[in-house]
Amino acid sequence: MEQSYLIKPQLDESYPAIDYGKGIYLFDLDGKKYLDASSGAVTANIGHGVKEIIEAMQKQANRVSFVYRSQFTSEAAEQLARKIAQLTPGDLNWSFFVNSGSEATETAMKIAIQYWQEKGKHKKNKIISRWLSYHGITLGALSMSGHTGRRSRFVPLLEDFPVLHPPYCYRCPYNLSTPKCGTLCAHELETIIKRMGPENIAAFIAEPIVGAAGAAITPPPDYYKIIKSICEKFDILFIADEVMTGFGRTGPMLAIEHWQVIPDIVALGKGMGAGYAPIAAALVSERVMEPILAGSKSIMSGHTLSANPQCCAVSLAVLEYLEKNKLLNDVEFKGVFLKNKLLKLKDAYSFIGDVRGKGLLIGIEFVADPDSKLPFNKRINVTQEVVLLAKQNGLLVYPAGSGDDGENGDAILIAPPLTITKREIEDVVFLLKQTFEDLKSYLGKVAVQGGE
Repeated sequence: MEQSYLIKPQLDESYPAIDYGKGIYLFDLDGKKYLDASSGAVTANIGHGVKEIIEAMQKQANRVSFVYRSQFTSEAAEQLARKIAQLTPGDLNWSFFVNSGSEATETAMKIAIQYWQEKGKHKKNKIISRWLSYHGITLGALSMSGHTGRRSRFVPLLEDFPVLHPPYCYRCPYNLSTPKCGTLCAHELETIIKRMGPENIAAFIAEPIVGAAGAAITPPPDYYKIIKSICEKFDILFIADEVMTGFGRTGPMLAIEHWQVIPDIVALGKGMGAGYAPIAAALVSERVMEPILAGSKSIMSGHTLSANPQCCAVSLAVLEYLEKNKLLNDVEFKGVFLKNKLLKLKDAYSFIGDVRGKGLLIGIEFVADPDSKLPFNKRINVTQEVVLLAKQNGLLVYPAGSGDDGENGDAILIAPPLTITKREIEDVVFLLKQTFEDLKSYLGKVAVQGGE
């Protein structure tokens, strides 16, 4: 085989080469078919090979693919910003376009800090975040992330932003259950703010539903209303990281809408370009923009390819496709149908500890003992094995963190394209059942060998 010089996630692993995609399926060069039940990295929200998006790409390429944002604007970028303002709630009207979710969360952080600078409050430059969170891989975004596995190599370079417990009801840090717990995990924010001093804190950032770091950890009904009220009480901005959940992944345009809360700043990505082009955004409210517009009139951030017309045209076509086909209308229905099917699998397999999430973002956490919620021994790599077995069966699922520390636990995300049909959901469940049968055999062999 010809030498590869491509740096892949695992350098000693052999990856199939994908030939083409169609709908919820991918096909490799050997003709094998994969049901994309994770939308890649929870990205391909409208599926693969959509004709309208391909046509929009070609149309824009025939005009211009790149202009530098410090020299020009473009019709595509202007139209996209207007479309996002129309689709999102409240006064979240201003878009700063970047290239990835990591850039979006880091830009959101910078805007929050600049907001206070413009108001003359220069001490307010700290960000509060939660453990079992993931906000991106660049150093600023990673500083905000409470993903211990991804932080570990770079800790000396990072800020200590994660301080708050996540709303992890399956493994409540207070050993309580909702609603009797009084949502202590939300009220904890006030204690932390008082300890740090609100005069030092610019913003609190959170994923409405935790993705890669927590396999769709979903807060109780009153969680974000409490969080938002605490932020307002202490004059702290609330940033919602909707990179994974934005643009209909859980049903509404933004997942935070499930909790009837409007953030001050939102980070968007993934489904914004649906995998057809690299694009993300920091979405900013009128309130946050006001002192900047009255002051410096410039946000100190930017990238060479920010707001390039090619990617903006693609994203606009994706959002128009969502609207035209009313794809968000039945996401919650499909999610309930999928979740109910997965709960039946939970009853059938003792190693499934929890099934959680909203819409088409569902997490499955695996445990060695369902009564004690004891995780599997890390050495037997249950998550990795599930992902591998599923792939062998022609099913793509997404690995996720779980467990009290976010590292010594096993979980996956099921997040198919929003276009998936009821029949295709049944196919996902059939292939998952096949995969869990294979996992059952694997765990039996490990037990015989004394690996548990």
